[in-house]
Amino acid sequence: MEALLQSSRPLRADARRNREALLAAAREAFLTGEADAHVEEIARRAGVAVGTIYRHFETREALIEEVYRQEVDDLCAAPTELLNRHAPDEALRRFLLLLVEHSAVSKGMAVALESIMATDSPVFDDARTQMAQALDRLLEAGAAAGAIRGGVSGRTLLRALGGICGMRATEGWRDEAVRITAILFDGLRFGAQKAG
Repeated sequence: MEALLQSSRPLRADARRNREALLAAAREAFLTGEADAHVEEIARRAGVAVGTIYRHFETREALIEEVYRQEVDDLCAAPTELLNRHAPDEALRRFLLLLVEHSAVSKGMAVALESIMATDSPVFDDARTQMAQALDRLLEAGAAAGAIRGGVSGRTLLRALGGICGMRATEGWRDEAVRITAILFDGLRFGAQKAG
């Protein structure tokens, strides 16, 4: 019961700084391909003791999950800013390219993420749901403006992008993914019902 009460309390400022430093150090290690970075190395980079990691994350896998979850949260926060700064179709185009970039960044984390793929972690299902919802928002805004065809769901579009980004083991895949994404985007604009 006491552990439950502690987990619901906000972190003290120093504990919050330590947690953020750990996540930043782990993110840097995983995204630059150092998937086998040990907790000792991550703690050293964060400037904290190893025990501090385990006060915030029960396992190394929990740390990896949280790094990935943060990446997805940051990505899925983008539509709000994009819609504030651009027309809905341009916001969608830019977000599609962010998804390609996310896939490129995740390539650096792929080996680290493999350690949680065998668990019953909901992190990947949660990520797909968040991304599909972000796409739904942009698709709906684009359809309402008459710039994007209606009747396409975020989940369907995410599946199409998954096929594109699944090529990432291929040499030069990113340039090709950007070109294919442009074709996909053109298809989304075809048949749009212009407003007015």
